[in-house]
Amino acid sequence: MKIVVFGASGPTGLNVVRQAIGSGLEVTAAVRRPDDFPIADPLLRVVGADARDSDSVAAAVAGHDAVISVLGGSYTLKPVSIFTEGIGNIMGAMALHGVRRLVCVSSVCVAGTAAPGETLLFRTVLLPILLTLGRTAYADMGRMEAAVRNSGLDWTIVRASGLFDGTDITDYTLAPSSIPGRYTSRSDLADALLRVTTENCHVGASVDVVTTTGTPRLSDSFQRRRPTTRPGADLSVDRK
Repeated sequence: MKIVVFGASGPTGLNVVRQAIGSGLEVTAAVRRPDDFPIADPLLRVVGADARDSDSVAAAVAGHDAVISVLGGSYTLKPVSIFTEGIGNIMGAMALHGVRRLVCVSSVCVAGTAAPGETLLFRTVLLPILLTLGRTAYADMGRMEAAVRNSGLDWTIVRASGLFDGTDITDYTLAPSSIPGRYTSRSDLADALLRVTTENCHVGASVDVVTTTGTPRLSDSFQRRRPTTRPGADLSVDRK
């Protein structure tokens, strides 16, 4: 199976690429600065592509069986459009080249409500703060999700919670939205993305991926979500 990963140079994207190579998949990393990409392998091809440039996206998608998008960016209170612009170009390229399978990352916060089972403190105090800090990003993710659902492609939306770096893949939970849980390790998210892609499961559905062991403290969520103007590495999902 040949997959192309957009946002491959960010923390989550690098996990996806490494795990794909480890599984014996042929993978293309579509990044803005291919010369700086830190991974080399016979199964890996690195190409220059900007998600906002339709021609470069179309060239990157050609010849693949599936597309994984981990586009994202840093939290900011300014208007955000990378999710809708990027996925629009990706879906246009897929239509052009006859590629059907699309798996993309979103956030559990797009729903705007806490999952059943969350505490009163989280529902009434903490979640509203998170939704305020990331409102422009979540609004654009919501528009992206709507475009994906209406695309006619074989799509899956994978919603992550608060992202953190984990060294190992855990016995995480992957289930239809929405499920309780405030954290998702990037290694677990990468594994979930590859699972739904290669197993061709959860087609036409949104699913949550939640890490249940070895998670950070709740206060760490707010440290990662302070507004910033620093662009994310290739607009990967390192801040949501």
